[in-house]
Amino acid sequence: MLIRELAELLNETGLTEIEIERSGLKVRVARTVQMTAFSPAPVAQQAVQRPSDAPSAAPADLANHPGVVKSPMVGTAYMAPEPGASNFVEIGSRVTEGQTLMIIEAMKTMNHIPAPRAGTITRVLVENSQPIEFGEPLFIIE
Repeated sequence: MLIRELAELLNETGLTEIEIERSGLKVRVARTVQMTAFSPAPVAQQAVQRPSDAPSAAPADLANHPGVVKSPMVGTAYMAPEPGASNFVEIGSRVTEGQTLMIIEAMKTMNHIPAPRAGTITRVLVENSQPIEFGEPLFIIE
């Protein structure tokens, strides 16, 4: 909980790192935006439209969408397991609960982001190598 609070404080203040010490426990949270050599082909940014769908939804609306998958951490988004490989998922992909949707690199650690539920990917809201914030919408699964 403390780390999330510190990460939110970084976002609110625009700082890149913060360090505190309480009762002998020392915690440092840092945010770095760095460019890496990892850059497979960009992900298409289009939605699968059905006749009943609205033409487009504002980003604020997507954050409250019932099928949204939000980032559990701050980091860098990677849509494929390695450079040159196929993306984990694309628009129209059927996913099962627990299936890897993407990787978020945070502090040199590759974190696999699992699908919270089964369904179809109808929107991809981030691009490869894009910096990601905590709580940022990543995908829509319907």
